Amino acid sequence: MHKSTILKSGVRIIEKRGLCYVAGKDGSVIRFKPWLGDCFSFLYDFIMKRSVFPRKFGGDMGVHNEILSRVLSDVRRERVLELATGSGSAAGFLENDNRYTGTDISTGLLKRAVKSFEAAGFEGAEFYVASGDELPFDDSVFDTCLCMLSLNFFTDVHRVFQEIRRVLVSGGKFVCSVPVPERKRTQSTIHGTLYREDELKPMCEALGFRYERLPFENGALLYFKAAVP
Repeated sequence: MHKSTILKSGVRIIEKRGLCYVAGKDGSVIRFKPWLGDCFSFLYDFIMKRSVFPRKFGGDMGVHNEILSRVLSDVRRERVLELATGSGSAAGFLENDNRYTGTDISTGLLKRAVKSFEAAGFEGAEFYVASGDELPFDDSVFDTCLCMLSLNFFTDVHRVFQEIRRVLVSGGKFVCSVPVPERKRTQSTIHGTLYREDELKPMCEALGFRYERLPFENGALLYFKAAVP
C-alpha cells in the first residue's frame, strides 16, 4: 500500500476496501461507535437537508454550501485535511486539484465519501477511520484543515484544537462551521456540546491561532477561520 499522507512514527495502517484503519497494539483495527449507526448512513444526507438544517439549525443547507464555496475558493493545490468527513459534502465546495485526506469514525459515511470524491474528480484522496482528537498523522503535514458541523460532537474540543494545530504547517488555516447557542432560535435540541463563540475564540488563541469570525448568517451556525502564524 502506498499512501502520500505522512503518518506519526509507530502508527500502522490497515487498508480495507478503500478505507485506512489504524491498527491497535494487538494488530486489530481500532473501531468507533458513530452517533448514526453505519447501517443508517444512507439516510445521512436526507436527515441533514430535511431535518437538521431547517429544524435544529434554523438554517439552509444550500446556503451553507454556497458560503463554503466562497470561503474556500482560494484553496487550490493544497494538502487538505477534514475532520468528520461525513458523506463527502466537501467534494462539492472544494476544488478537485487539492490533495484531500478525510477522517471520520463512521465507516458507512466514509464509504459514501469515497464515491463522492471520486465522482468529483479528486485524484489520490485518502480516507481514514480516525477521530479528530487522536489523529494518526505526523506534525506539520496539512495546509488547510476543515471541520463542518461536527465540532460539537467531540468529547474534548481542547484536544481537537491541539491536534489541528499540530498537523497544520506554519501559515496553515483551520476553517470551521459549528452551531453556537447564542445564534440558536429554534426549540429543537442540537446534539452534542454547544460552545459559545466567546469560548471557542480563546481556545484557538491560547494555541497561537489568529481567530477570525467570517461574516455569514445561517441560522445557529458560526463560521470562523483560525490561522497559524
